[in-house]
Amino acid sequence: MSKIKDFIKIRARPNLNEPTMIAAWPGIANVAMIVTTYIARKLEVKELAEVRAPYFFDPIGVMVRNNIVEEPQFPQSRFYYWKNPSGNDLILFIGEAQPTTNSYALANCIADAAEHFKVKRIYTCAAAITRIHHTEDPKVWGVGTNIDVVKELAPHSLVNGGHLQISGMNGILLGVAKERNMDGACLLGEVPNYATRMHNPIAALAVVLALSKILNIKIDHAELMMAAIAVREQMKQIAAEAMGEYIDYFTEPIWESNEDDSENDE
Repeated sequence: MSKIKDFIKIRARPNLNEPTMIAAWPGIANVAMIVTTYIARKLEVKELAEVRAPYFFDPIGVMVRNNIVEEPQFPQSRFYYWKNPSGNDLILFIGEAQPTTNSYALANCIADAAEHFKVKRIYTCAAAITRIHHTEDPKVWGVGTNIDVVKELAPHSLVNGGHLQISGMNGILLGVAKERNMDGACLLGEVPNYATRMHNPIAALAVVLALSKILNIKIDHAELMMAAIAVREQMKQIAAEAMGEYIDYFTEPIWESNEDDSENDE
């Protein structure tokens, strides 16, 4: 309990029914953050707690407004909850940024909170970088902290990724859960290897749909689907422009070749 009081400020004390936790930080293609912030908005979650940021983050400077120095600002790391009328409740943890040096400590802090709120299982999300084309529908990969979790995920048609690495906090938290013998899983949406720097609601949509089935929670995905369609069109345009540049760089118009040939003939 002392760890919770020292590192986490609790803002509400709801009576939660064996909650599941979904935790997310910014990562490749921003898949994890798109998933969690979308779910938070659609379920209209309520604030539960907040990590005391100065224990895990160092400010890189301060803002000055009208010649007045402001107080140091830290990224927010907050817990939210949602009461499920027909099943297990849900806790969302959303971290605005990943710490540069205290990742393991922060992961243990989140795990402490999970134990405090009697979380049944921790989920994280991430991107699976593959050779998928942007016109294809991405699949969702699933991994677990133990064989029982993997078996429970199996009926949901998730890809067995085999050997892979989950970078950053979205992976480290599951490693800490493994150390504590806690159930945990990560759902990874496929992202084209040439589009890792773009926000990818296409992969996020696939993960949201998978999560809603696994957790048996109805989530309106229409808005996210529209965002996915828009980004797919954007990727299509970028690919067309890239192909045009490729053609311009590596080929030459046929009339230029003919002119060279005619000069040589003379």
